[in-house]
Amino acid sequence: MIYLDHAATSFHKPESVIHGVADAMRSMGNYGRGTHDQSLTAGRTVYETRALLADFFGYSRPDHVVFTANATEALNISIHGLFASGDHIITTDLEHNSVLRPLYQLEDLGVNLSFVPADQKGCINYLDFERLVQPETKAIICTHASNLTGNLLDIKRIGQMARKHGLLFLVDASQTAGTFPIHMQEMCLDVLCFTGHKGLLGPQGTGGLCIREGIKIRPWKVGGSGVLTYQRSQPEQYPEALEAGTLNGHGIAGLKAGIEYISNVGLDSIRKQELTLAKAFFEGVKSIEGVRVYGDFSTWERAPIVALNIGELDSSEVSDELARGYEIATRPGAHCAPRMHQALGTVEQGAVRFSFSHFNTMEEVLIAAEAVAEIARRKET
Repeated sequence: MIYLDHAATSFHKPESVIHGVADAMRSMGNYGRGTHDQSLTAGRTVYETRALLADFFGYSRPDHVVFTANATEALNISIHGLFASGDHIITTDLEHNSVLRPLYQLEDLGVNLSFVPADQKGCINYLDFERLVQPETKAIICTHASNLTGNLLDIKRIGQMARKHGLLFLVDASQTAGTFPIHMQEMCLDVLCFTGHKGLLGPQGTGGLCIREGIKIRPWKVGGSGVLTYQRSQPEQYPEALEAGTLNGHGIAGLKAGIEYISNVGLDSIRKQELTLAKAFFEGVKSIEGVRVYGDFSTWERAPIVALNIGELDSSEVSDELARGYEIATRPGAHCAPRMHQALGTVEQGAVRFSFSHFNTMEEVLIAAEAVAEIARRKET
């Protein structure tokens, strides 16, 4: 199988990640729940991973790195924990449902939303952010890169604008963490939400949020924390304030190994390889008769994603043919990005997404491009 669905989850994991999870299952107890060796081993692993993530994302507070099951949970925690009726939030048409659905829930409770629109290439006008600022505006929430087109947003520019207006800035880094450099302080980020199972090369069931000092998020869930047991309410200090219940220690051990692998190989090296492969695929399919590619390819400062359609064929039909006839794994459909599909005009058809990892090879990319060409030729006959 040629696996080109890394934007959904990275399938090729470093051996060190696999060994990290297995070793943790042999040695780790429950973090923060005892002083025996197994609990202390868990505690060291969890803290070391917090410290790695804080450094990886350009932040100086490991205690403000909170672990979650994924970016969806991190986004729900931050969105539901920061805003209330009467607040106004600015977001964009590029967003995943992990941002949109929590915001729509808040909208039903009296929060007002404004959307920076995307054009037919999925691009935005940065001036629209300032145009949408109101006296009641509390925050800007946006993705770092579209999971459908790969278009990258300049979050440093947006962050500086948010800081100028005294707004909170929350970023969904699901498609960029582990591929693009992210520096919370330099980019003026207040809350960074990430998942562990994509570019960070960790196991599923891992993720988290990094919270700027001075930002107080109300707990989304409460329960056991290992400290202040006789207190009726959840502890107020981070990370315990937002980490009720037993952490996924085994997964966190694998995430730690993933971050160490990225640091050893080099973030820039990984990104260069992934974008080289994505560009080769784009060049191979862009001129095929009947193929439409979506997104802005005037720049290669973008996530390693290429989404396309072949004629009027349903995207699921094309993806199934790629899987059955060519053993190529892709992602069809709506990709949990409804407003982006509206902007692209692909609501009914969806799109076939090819997403690349540095573990893929140029041979695989060329085979995939030829498979698209063959399907397109058959459609014409």
